[in-house]
Amino acid sequence: MRLFKNPNFDFIKRRKIGFLVSAIFIVAGILSLIVNGGPKYGIDFTGGTLIEFDFTPDNPDLPPIAIQEIRDVLSLQGYSDAEIQEFGNPNHVLIKIKTSESAKEDESKVIKILQDKFPEYAGNKEIAEFERRSEHVGSKIGEELRGKAVIAILISLLGIILYIWWRFELTYGFAAILALFHDVIITIGLFSIFGKELNIAVIGALLAIVGYSLNDTIVVFVRIREDLKIYRREKYESIINHSINEVLSRTVITSLTTLFVVLALFIFGGEVIHNFAFALLCGVVVGTYSSIFIASPVLVAYKNRVAKRKSVKRRA
Repeated sequence: MRLFKNPNFDFIKRRKIGFLVSAIFIVAGILSLIVNGGPKYGIDFTGGTLIEFDFTPDNPDLPPIAIQEIRDVLSLQGYSDAEIQEFGNPNHVLIKIKTSESAKEDESKVIKILQDKFPEYAGNKEIAEFERRSEHVGSKIGEELRGKAVIAILISLLGIILYIWWRFELTYGFAAILALFHDVIITIGLFSIFGKELNIAVIGALLAIVGYSLNDTIVVFVRIREDLKIYRREKYESIINHSINEVLSRTVITSLTTLFVVLALFIFGGEVIHNFAFALLCGVVVGTYSSIFIASPVLVAYKNRVAKRKSVKRRA
């Protein structure tokens, strides 16, 4: 199936526009990270206690509990830094408490406070019914996981460079890695802009994005290598552009198919995997974009720079 019939888009001619769009997103993401003091880490990386409560009222005529009321009550009890948010259902509330040495005691204390202060929502429920789930992560474990997550991403990128160097040549490897850094940085920037948390699941999504984007880029690179042998007399830019257009239908159809699945996961998958699906959603779009507007144009930019250097040496 071909989505485009004999496409002839001049992607290389518009590569500066692509670079500009990427630069805008990268700068916006970096500024957001600076303003917010870095990424918003989940308790997987910072350590702490996460508790999900069911505040379904005993009387069905009562409205859902107000988040601000819970925040005011816990603040008066010494938990002013607790993060409180609705979790999927208006009656389900997620409370995150920063790490402490007595996590279990904090959990029991918070449950007791909420049952005492909101009897019409929690007073008549057993703890197992009121507390839907809880998670505890120590601060040292959180720091260790954060360090290992960074190492995992860097090792994967190094492995990719070595593979593409062996499969193609080093220039292709650097172009692919630049595109992958581009994808990861923009995705993390979007997480910061939209105030979403980075956790272990999101790191898994970032690694999946790296693999997905690399697959798209490899497809384009393989076609470029083949066309360089066939169209030897044509200009390098023309060959690159021709190669991108040849695989354009395949790239767009694959990306749209994946996008629809991930979008369904994002909309209907529930709050637990919401951030994971959001990362994949960003990655599919940005990864497809980078394989066309970043990786291949970088090859052209490098080739032009090398040709310019040789021309200067000849004149000298």
